[in-house]
Order: sequence, then C-alpha cells, then structure tokens
Amino acid sequence: MRARRTTALPAVLPALLLPLLLTACTSGPVGPVGPGSADGAGSGAAASGTSPLQNPDGTRPGLGALTSAADRKAGRDVVGRVRTAEAGSRSGYDRDQFGPAWTDNVDGTPLGHNDCDTRNDLLARDGRAVQRKAGSACTVTAMTIFDPYTGHTVQWTKAQASKIQIDHVMPLSYDWQQGASRWDKAKRVRIANDPLNLVPADGSQNASKGDSGPAAWLPADPRIRCAYVVRFAQVSLKYDLPVTPADKKAMLQQCS
Repeated sequence: MRARRTTALPAVLPALLLPLLLTACTSGPVGPVGPGSADGAGSGAAASGTSPLQNPDGTRPGLGALTSAADRKAGRDVVGRVRTAEAGSRSGYDRDQFGPAWTDNVDGTPLGHNDCDTRNDLLARDGRAVQRKAGSACTVTAMTIFDPYTGHTVQWTKAQASKIQIDHVMPLSYDWQQGASRWDKAKRVRIANDPLNLVPADGSQNASKGDSGPAAWLPADPRIRCAYVVRFAQVSLKYDLPVTPADKKAMLQQCS
C-alpha cells in the first residue's frame, strides 16, 4: 500500500493564509485620511473637522466632510432653504465697511470680547499642538492644522503666516452685493468676525477664491465641497442674505 502523504497540507496552509492575513491588516484606507474623506469624517473633530450639520454656531473645530447619504440629504435640505436674488452692485464696497480686520471688539458673536483677536481665535480653534507667544494667552506662533480645502496637513508657523489664511466662506464683497450694503456697521462687523463664516485654509486657495460664490469657485478637494456649500448656506440663512440662482444651483449639485 502506498504511504499517505501528510506533509502537503501544513506546507500549503501558510501560503494560503498569508494573503488573507495581509488583507485583513491592510483593508483600511490607503493614503492620507482627513475631513475630505469618508474615513476621516468619523475620526473625531480635532483630527478631521466637525460636520457643519453638528456645528451651527461655528465654534467647533474645522470643517468635516458630509459623506453619508443621510448627511448629504440633510445638506441639500439646508441649501434648499436659502433665498435667491441676482447680485447687486459692488459700488461703495470697501473692506473697512466691515470694521477693522479681525477685531475682538464685536458684539453678538461667540468669540467677541474674549481678549483675543478673531484670527488667533480661529487658528486656536482649528489647530493642534498649538504654541503661543511667550507671555501671551492669545497669539498663536506654531501649530499643526488640517486644511479642509486641499486635504493636506500643514505645519504652520507665524514666520510663514500667509501659508494659512482665514477664509470668509461667504465673502464680504459677496455679502455687500447681496444686501449687506444696507446694513448698519455693527452687523457687518459681526458677519466679518463670526466663526460660522470663517475657515482657516490654504493661502493659495483663499487667494484664488477672491469674492466668488460656489458657481465660480469650490475647494480643490471635491470630497469637502458638500460641507463647504452647507456652511455657505448656514451663513446665508443666519444673516438672511440671498445667493444668486447660479450659486444655489451649484450648491445643490455638490450634495447630490
């Protein structure tokens, strides 16, 4: 009788099991995870940004992506409530009409009158491992920050201040054309310093945006665009400012 071969099975098993084990260990996302990705959206506000649906006053850190079908539908519902009107004249617009840049002397915003200017408030809100100037409880000198507009993590220092700029989600010139020209000065100062309307982001992104609405400009990372337009809509609704019909159409498309 021929002897039964008993050594083949143990020899084959490791070869068969190894790919399965490797797959189990590497089945997570490949590449950087941040607020612009589905996986990053659930990893905590400090690391990945806060969903705009869970941040109605803008005081929680960052801007997190809306990835689930339910959240994107909720985003469309928010955008759907926004009024539309064609843009008015830009005549008379000047940044000074919205008060001194990043003033702490502002009423009616969550961070006003806290002995720290708005820019540093926002850097501290969204940054991690924040370092401050010696002897100051306000001035941020270095930090790590996730830029939701590009999906990149940035090591920022005050020596390279322009690397991260504070974006007015609903630009001030846009506000002016959509009705802020008729407001009193105090209300214009509020929208210019309201954390709901402010996102620290890549400087080149902020520069390329200018005073554009969503029909003309959107963040470079497509995964964050639904969250971005929802934040745009939240500012519009809070201040009862319409957007242009073209902008509303583009906003709805981002959460489709």
